Amino acid sequence: MSKSKKLYARAKKAVPSGVNSPVRYYLPYPFFATKSRGQYIWDADGNRYTDFCNGYGALLLGHARKEIIRAVSGQLSRGTLYCVPTDAETALAEAIKGLYPSGRVRLVNTGGEATMTAIRLARGFTGRKKIVKFEGCYHGAHDSVLVRAGSGSAHQGISVSAGGLEEVSKNTLVAGYNDVAGLESLIQKHEIACVIIEPIPANMGLILPEKNFLHRLRKMTKDAGIPLIFDETVTGFRIGLGGAQGHFGIRPDLTTLGKALGGGFVMAAVCGKSEIMEMLSPRGNVYQASTFAGNPVSVSAALASINLMVKSKNKMYPRLEKYCLRLVSALDDIATEMRIPHQINSAASMFQIFFTDSPVTDYTSAKKADAKKFHKMFQTLLNNRVFVAPSQYEVAFLSDAHTQNDLNHTLDAYRLALGSVR
Repeated sequence: MSKSKKLYARAKKAVPSGVNSPVRYYLPYPFFATKSRGQYIWDADGNRYTDFCNGYGALLLGHARKEIIRAVSGQLSRGTLYCVPTDAETALAEAIKGLYPSGRVRLVNTGGEATMTAIRLARGFTGRKKIVKFEGCYHGAHDSVLVRAGSGSAHQGISVSAGGLEEVSKNTLVAGYNDVAGLESLIQKHEIACVIIEPIPANMGLILPEKNFLHRLRKMTKDAGIPLIFDETVTGFRIGLGGAQGHFGIRPDLTTLGKALGGGFVMAAVCGKSEIMEMLSPRGNVYQASTFAGNPVSVSAALASINLMVKSKNKMYPRLEKYCLRLVSALDDIATEMRIPHQINSAASMFQIFFTDSPVTDYTSAKKADAKKFHKMFQTLLNNRVFVAPSQYEVAFLSDAHTQNDLNHTLDAYRLALGSVR
């Protein structure tokens, strides 16, 4: 019996379903990690995997990047938690402001906490209750947004979570991604507090915005006086230093950041227009608080991460895009050669394959893909020491640590994996 199997049997007796996040579970049981470095992660049995899950996008710079570890080690010797302000927090907020044009930045811990805060801010600013989200977009596991959401919620087939308050979820209106007319209808019929969106959704697989969709969204919300929230928990820093908003040249009213911001440590942020952000307590009357917000260890990691990304931007981002395009082109050729119906969506250093013969442009079309084939492909990849997220509704991510040799090995594994689903 493998060590991971034994560890999972033990975990089930102490942890619900044996995992602390549902996206980590897959049949027959998940492998248990013991260490990671660069582009690799090792399981309890000593197997080494080339990692394309990469902390669901957080590890843009790879596992245990030495510059980040050095910064964190230096901070650990000075303390782990102060609960009073530090100059480093201000420096991090200033760095974020320089890349995501904003009046103010509030540091929080997770992407879910960031979106919860942004929505509360928008409601406080407008005095309205109803919000609009997009089907299949995932903004964390809180009641306002856990409605027809993506990520693990989609994988588990949960439209609205048990235990969620209907009084809360009834104020969440859902539009179809890339559906301008549907959104326009909601805006005309309701008083909307905010519209929140993943500008490039990465929680129903990878979905790309159709031409002018995001620009029309920005115009509609601005004309109607509705705050627009870009949830860039995934796309922030990964699409480019300025995220999807920098790539598309769109300025939302509020932005949420996470994942790559922390370089593998717990860190997220809400930033945006001063007139909205200044409504946060203690000077404003929109309450948000956290003991661990601005944790000095995480702040040191985030500052080191941003510094690395800024220094390497002219080499790292073009190289990752080139690597991603090479992978996607080769996968397309292999699947076509094997006559496997498929679609592959990609952006920057992210990609996902769907087993369907129709374009995947929204949640409805993503759900038509053959998830059973995806799971079979995943298992074969895993057996050949390539680790991608175990759900059709997640995304494969490259990191700065990946090399040409890793790509060659990965393509060999994908050839076997695609052959298993023919």
